[in-house]
Amino acid sequence: MGGGGCTPAARSGSPASCPSRKPLGGAAFTGKVMAASQPVSGAAVQVYAAGSEGNGSAPTALLINPPVTASDGSFTVSSGYLCPSAQTPLYLLSKGGQPASASSPNSALWLMTALGPCGSLTSGSAFVVNEVTTAASVWALASFFSSGGNIGASCTNTAGLDNSFLTANQLVNAASGVAPGAAIPATLTLPISKLNSLANALASCAGTSGGAACSQLFSAAAGDNVPANTLDAALNIARAPANNVAAIYTIAAGSSVFSPALAAPPSDWMLHNTVSGGGMDFPASVSVDASGNVWVSSYFNTVSEFSPSGAATFPSGITGSGINQSYGMALDVRGNVWIANEQTASNSGNGDVSELDSSGQAVASEITAGGIYFPIGVAADTNGDMWFADYGDSKVTLLSSSGSAISSSSGWGGTSLGFPVAVAVDAGHNAWVANQGGLLPITEISPDGSQVSNYNCDCNGASGVAADQSGNIWIANYYGNSISEVNTCGTMELDATTGGGVLRPQGIAVDGSGTVWVANYQGNSLSELGGASGAFAGKFLSPSSGFGADASLLDPYGLAIDSSGNLWVTNAGKNTLTQFIGVAAPVRTPMAGPPQTP
Repeated sequence: MGGGGCTPAARSGSPASCPSRKPLGGAAFTGKVMAASQPVSGAAVQVYAAGSEGNGSAPTALLINPPVTASDGSFTVSSGYLCPSAQTPLYLLSKGGQPASASSPNSALWLMTALGPCGSLTSGSAFVVNEVTTAASVWALASFFSSGGNIGASCTNTAGLDNSFLTANQLVNAASGVAPGAAIPATLTLPISKLNSLANALASCAGTSGGAACSQLFSAAAGDNVPANTLDAALNIARAPANNVAAIYTIAAGSSVFSPALAAPPSDWMLHNTVSGGGMDFPASVSVDASGNVWVSSYFNTVSEFSPSGAATFPSGITGSGINQSYGMALDVRGNVWIANEQTASNSGNGDVSELDSSGQAVASEITAGGIYFPIGVAADTNGDMWFADYGDSKVTLLSSSGSAISSSSGWGGTSLGFPVAVAVDAGHNAWVANQGGLLPITEISPDGSQVSNYNCDCNGASGVAADQSGNIWIANYYGNSISEVNTCGTMELDATTGGGVLRPQGIAVDGSGTVWVANYQGNSLSELGGASGAFAGKFLSPSSGFGADASLLDPYGLAIDSSGNLWVTNAGKNTLTQFIGVAAPVRTPMAGPPQTP
């Protein structure tokens, strides 16, 4: 599975060079380490600056003489430690120590708290380190974690790392150690009971001297390795959220320290936020900009924008500018928003395209050049061009970054397309089109429209399409309840595989490691497949019912991955947006062409 000997053209664009940093002296603060709501004495506490050499890279320990907690769990960090910069995220890591009711120290007791940018700390601040802060930190930062408490990102992905720290501090209040955090937007609903249950599972070991209680937790959390401390146990659970769900719940239920908690086992241990408001009305497509803001197009005449914290930038959404019946939307490399309006008053009612700038202001409306005719799907290319799938006349349109036509006035594709509904762009600037009807479900069109190739597969109702880093094309087959893969030579590598919860799949996306994610419109779930170059190529990694049964998904339509590794899913049936926290490998945003590592 994979490229089959055919290689795509090199991707255009490369990450910007790392910015220079000015060191900053950190502020003094105090804290307290607690386990199972008991103070922990004798714990070694260190302040770390997140690494900058890649995901999970080694952090920098900032304290030359790390404090040890007193009998009441307290510790003090003096000013004078040197942060790499004011923007560098910091976190607290506590190792070992003896809970008040334990008979001896517990070397497996590792807890953490995500603090945030060094410059945001003020003298006199106080923080708690406990199981809730640990679970919130691990799940929010899972994409940037490696075992042993290492947190780091590429220096070109500061936005992704910063937004993950923001998510951690929304899940829990670092000053009190209680969920949720402070100043949560009214548009955001958090998984407090599930987070507390995860904290209770960690407390089963953390509040003891180790031994059997910890062994039980570590056995349930075993993945590729058996963890040796509570922090790595949490990371294993976050990385394999469908493993040993019932066993972990049983452990958590026997340690009811934090409440409210779950009253029954969940379907999986993914954490998810739910976003509402912002004018969403049958939300369909979703895209993420360079800062982590999330854009949503609704079929009923609205475009919404949400901050990384889930707050609606426009309380009632953006209307006007010709926005109407919009299934498709994508951001270009500049962050401008291109909306496919399936039917409008212009163009004899045959649809048009609207463009907004990154602040939501209209750039252009009623764009009909290049054969626009009932446009549904949209995809951005790395060169700034925008591709549109025209359902009405079974063609595609290619527009330049200025909105002028590159395709002919009647569009491209001839008779090769059949009711196209989605389009993706590969590294060679070729468009790949999902045909929901017609004889052949997948069509490749060259960047100048001169070459059109069709590929056959058992792709019944191809409705979603995505390109991966190696040039492979992944197809969501709506009526066939399956996923297919075409390699760079046009050979079917995966022909309509079923399972993993796939049921009427609609949206499909590839993350930064090549893993494939699918939104199941009628299954109200999320499916995951191993990427083409991984150890589990083409294999379902999601359970038989999919992920997210407790996430209240309803008619999930589109999905997008951000630079924090969050996966965003639109719920067309209930006008909400679901954020699956830290489940994917980060991608550079806005995404143009195949996914790239930020």
